[in-house]
Amino acid sequence: MPTAVVDLVSAPTSPEPLTRLPFPPVTKAHILHCSYHHWHPLYRTITPKARLIPLTQPFLEYLRADGIVLPSSAPPSPILDTDADSGVFTSDTEEESDDESPDPSLAWPEIHSSIKDTIAVLGDSVVPKLNWSAPKDATWISATNSMECTTPNDVYLLLKSSDFITHDLEQAFDGCESDSATDADGTVATQLTPEPSIPYHLILRKTIPAIIPSLEFRCFVRRRRLLCICQRDLNHYEFLPSLIPLLKSLITGFFEQKLQETFPDENFVFDVYVPQPRETGRVWLVDVNPWAIRTDPLLFSWMEILGMPEPEPEIGNQREESAGEGFVRVYVDSEGRATGTEVFRGQDQQIEDDDIDESDQDEESSDDDDVEDLDVGPEFRMVKRDDPEAYSFNTPQYSAHKLPKDVVDAGADGQAGLAEFMGRWRDIVSAQEREEEDM
Repeated sequence: MPTAVVDLVSAPTSPEPLTRLPFPPVTKAHILHCSYHHWHPLYRTITPKARLIPLTQPFLEYLRADGIVLPSSAPPSPILDTDADSGVFTSDTEEESDDESPDPSLAWPEIHSSIKDTIAVLGDSVVPKLNWSAPKDATWISATNSMECTTPNDVYLLLKSSDFITHDLEQAFDGCESDSATDADGTVATQLTPEPSIPYHLILRKTIPAIIPSLEFRCFVRRRRLLCICQRDLNHYEFLPSLIPLLKSLITGFFEQKLQETFPDENFVFDVYVPQPRETGRVWLVDVNPWAIRTDPLLFSWMEILGMPEPEPEIGNQREESAGEGFVRVYVDSEGRATGTEVFRGQDQQIEDDDIDESDQDEESSDDDDVEDLDVGPEFRMVKRDDPEAYSFNTPQYSAHKLPKDVVDAGADGQAGLAEFMGRWRDIVSAQEREEEDM
């Protein structure tokens, strides 16, 4: 057997430290492929019921404008001139019309009407989102503390209050490399291709009653291989460990049949919902996210995902391809420690565990939280009983995006309300400074 010779002199002593995550270039085309309006027509039959409303420029300007001014929820009623004792109050229409902000929906009546009609068609309750993001960070301003909307004004309030929606409108291509033309000789031309236009859509999805957050999962795909899966809801659920083999099989089969060869890009992230894994096994596609740092890796880190080896092919295929030669598979845990080996010699299979004591195998296999899933396929990660993520009760989700109620109330009155609020705030700060000087 020939021996390997290692050149210790010329070999580098240590790798260069990484200054950025080793992502492949994120293109604007990839971002557009992950837009709901692009992928929904391809996968309409495997997504929850939704309707898409193309947005006009006046409505986009309304979303970008400062302040929160909502349309009138009822048509204007005629002014009645009656006595004060009758209980019907009269008002000076000219003075009130000068003080009140105009109805913003007058600039986009077709959008307002479409939203109202769509809510009625989808059962009088919808969940809104824009091309990429849902206003999850703005649920604090909703009366129901959720994204459920029953009127057009509920939709407008969430969209106008969300930083996630602002990101879709202003920074959709943030972090993307500029597309450039390439000459016939392979050199990159200096003239850049024009900025692609974004066909913005409002997506209204039918509210799913009694949704089960524990059965929502995020899946990471690299080079058209399902790399890993994790929970979307960062809480520990006692029943999940027993469902992992079934969930892994359902999600993997769903990916291979529906997404693997049909999505335009080979790297992407998708979210699924499996409401009844034991009864129906139905998997719903909820969203598609870019393969980029802006996508939350949840229970993984992007450095871990980018360096993760791709799952092994099926054992049966390996046996056929490796018949006569044999091969050895080494299992490692999440920290890179070897936990065992599996030796294949033609049609014969032998398992050898050099690092695990045989007397301890039965005891260790009974503890779901201490044993890693060694099945071939994507890694499935969940929040375990002793994980810190399971007990993060001190900081509410998206708390960085919240505002004091006084600021929200002032913003509802437009620029005049904000100016008045700032004046009162300055008076309070000045009074506190004078009190400190007198002490």
